[in-house]
Amino acid sequence: MFDSTSYDGLFVDGDWVATRAGRTTTVTNPATATVIGTVPEGDPADLDAAVAAARRAYDEGPWPRLSSRERATLLHRFVDVLDAHRRELAAVITAESGALPALVEGTHFGIGFGRFRHAVDLAATQLDSVTPLRTGPGSVLGATALVYRPRGVVGLITPFNFPLYLNLCKLGPALAMGNTVVLKPSPLTPLEGLVLGAAAAEAGLPPGAVNVVTGGVAVGEALVADPRVDMISFTGSSRTGSDIMGLAARSLKPVVLELGGKSALVVREDAAVADAADLAYHSFTLHAGQGCVLLTRHVVHRRLVGDFLDALAERAARTVVGDPADATTTMGPLISAAQRDRVAEYVAIGAAEGGEIVIGGKPVERPGYFHAPTVIRGVSPKARVAQEEIFGPVAVVLPFDTDDEAVAIANDSRFGLSGGVVGADAGKAWEIARRLNTGSVRINGGGTALDADAPITGWGASGIGAEHGLPGLLEFGRPQSIAFRVR
Repeated sequence: MFDSTSYDGLFVDGDWVATRAGRTTTVTNPATATVIGTVPEGDPADLDAAVAAARRAYDEGPWPRLSSRERATLLHRFVDVLDAHRRELAAVITAESGALPALVEGTHFGIGFGRFRHAVDLAATQLDSVTPLRTGPGSVLGATALVYRPRGVVGLITPFNFPLYLNLCKLGPALAMGNTVVLKPSPLTPLEGLVLGAAAAEAGLPPGAVNVVTGGVAVGEALVADPRVDMISFTGSSRTGSDIMGLAARSLKPVVLELGGKSALVVREDAAVADAADLAYHSFTLHAGQGCVLLTRHVVHRRLVGDFLDALAERAARTVVGDPADATTTMGPLISAAQRDRVAEYVAIGAAEGGEIVIGGKPVERPGYFHAPTVIRGVSPKARVAQEEIFGPVAVVLPFDTDDEAVAIANDSRFGLSGGVVGADAGKAWEIARRLNTGSVRINGGGTALDADAPITGWGASGIGAEHGLPGLLEFGRPQSIAFRVR
């Protein structure tokens, strides 16, 4: 089923099952606005069956009772299955989400597969520990073992922007810890969720370990509210994350929320303008700006602003906006007409707030959902376009005079997900990075491509909990201490 864009059922309890209501929905290619497939549309009744299967698989099935190394063997096989169907899967990702082929290879496959395997290996090798032996009253000799138990049934809710990558980054640690899962992918990108059911079946994962249910808000709410679900991991908007947190609180289930961002790139006076402009350009045009960690507020030293804007505009002017299936394309579409219109509305808001459109500013007139890369200057750091997440290829340039002012502008945000500093003086750049109120910072672009050991944490409106690395893995487990004596 990997080369298919149509599915006859949802993946529940190890098999493909028809939806209760028999409804279907179409999947649209955002680059062409044409229908590319049909999938079943789940509802709360279908979700109920999937949760029941996951609950049964956790309470009675083999998955949580396997050793971590036994689970690792099956989970590595799961990724091997996906890798074996790489070509067919790449075509589905590009057609469904509008990702450029380089983004498919680098992020969905390269980083996504890598982080999945890394979480599996961590769970198999670096969890349980024992304290040093100690003597107690009466010359008792003993120690305490710290073990991690799975949480149980975990609900995973993912967005449209990086579907396969985000699905894998949640599935890997959740399954490696011994949980069973119910995945609800975005209704805009359901194929990259359903394909994981096919991989689970081919890899031989036990029935009920992985369940995939499509659908909209009602399905997500039912998943969060269900008392049989022990934990929720969600990536998406801050508003929806807040709603999920409130709903989950009714059954006291923990949540991990990776939410929105409006991240700042600080360009110091000693920065090389060409390097800063390269980083800034890629930071707001990657995947047409549809990324929560992208750097869309460019906080630039006043002495460099003119040259920086010229360099940024020159790079934006060279952008080839079009269908990712065309090898000449350098920026693809937004996910939907609604998202394209939202971006255009924010550009109009920026102009009304006194902003100057340096380049771009309009949707691209062609089939599909495109907007030109847009750079805005001249607005206050308090302006809506400088404060609210747009989720499109729009950058706002904000000048500063001192490092203290740069930090103040960067921190003037309810979000705290990502950030960046560019400068020749590594020590000064480090000092600024340490003062930014955000979960991660890259100095001069960082040294590695999303280090698998480095967690992502959202501060403020950007979320709760950690993803990736050992901290992200441990979110899916419960620590248990077991004290024992030596006889």
